Amino acid sequence: MTAALMTDAVYYRPIPQVDAARPTGAYRLAGGWCWFTHVERLCRHASPEIIPAQEVPEQVLQRLTAPRASLAGLDLQRPNLMGILNVTPDSFSDGGKFARPEAALEQVRHMLAHGVDIIDIGGESTRPGAHYVPVSDEIARTAPVIRSIRAESAVPISIDTRKARVAEAALEAGASLVNDVYAFTHDPDLAQVVVTQGAPVCLMHAQGDPEVMQENPQYDNVLLDVFDFLAERVAAAESAGIPRGHILVDPGIGFGKTQAHNLALLNRLSLFHSLGCGVLLGASRKGFIGRIGKAAEAQARAPGSMAVTLAGVAQGVQIHRVHDVAETRQALALWQAVTGGNNDT
Repeated sequence: MTAALMTDAVYYRPIPQVDAARPTGAYRLAGGWCWFTHVERLCRHASPEIIPAQEVPEQVLQRLTAPRASLAGLDLQRPNLMGILNVTPDSFSDGGKFARPEAALEQVRHMLAHGVDIIDIGGESTRPGAHYVPVSDEIARTAPVIRSIRAESAVPISIDTRKARVAEAALEAGASLVNDVYAFTHDPDLAQVVVTQGAPVCLMHAQGDPEVMQENPQYDNVLLDVFDFLAERVAAAESAGIPRGHILVDPGIGFGKTQAHNLALLNRLSLFHSLGCGVLLGASRKGFIGRIGKAAEAQARAPGSMAVTLAGVAQGVQIHRVHDVAETRQALALWQAVTGGNNDT
């Protein structure tokens, strides 16, 4: 995509609703639980406009409304919880807690008992300031745990990595999805691994490597800049042979973004549905939640994390990457009961 085209581009953000009083003619967002009748038309050099959904170009409207196919065993017509399992010594929230395979497996059992939909396993911390982990170390941390999980459960597993060899070993061990926080820009060979294995992938936006990503991140327009990046990476993945229906997108909350950047993205998350992919949100226990919610310790940020998760659900986000599975599942059940008017006991 050229700079000129990006400058002149027009973007269409559906304004999602979950009210039971759905009017005739409303469009269902991505085949899921939200509906919309109007969209926000955005461009870089004009004020936003609210327009009827019928005025959206047909190709964009098709991408906004087309039901998302199941992916990696996940039903994208409902919200899914992705449980975080960091088998690292230095992750920002739970570093070292699940580094031993026995502790990791016990945590998986706990998450399964509380309704987790997919387990996301990472062997390299991507917290601000984290250092690069050699491929062999990352494989040694992740592949044995994946094999242990797969030996006793069919739960979908994603491998959180930016490296082709790590992803290949994880998929061979039984992983179902590749979660690349650098969207094939760190290791170009990763796309071919995904194609060869026929695996789905999540492409995330990040500005800068973990060592430096929080050192004064800059954007012209964070929402549209992140959207353009993901649109380009989805196109690159399709060119490599990965069908759009096998791609998730993640705006990368906290990855090279200030608090203001994070909030701007969260406020208009529904824009990313116009890429025609499932959307993943990973905001759990992030620093901005601690600052706004007055919770200095990461482990004390569950209430704020659940608030952000439910705000994402209200914008039709299909997958939510969380630390606190049991608490988030309860919050989600209550949100669904209230918005759906379900008073069954």
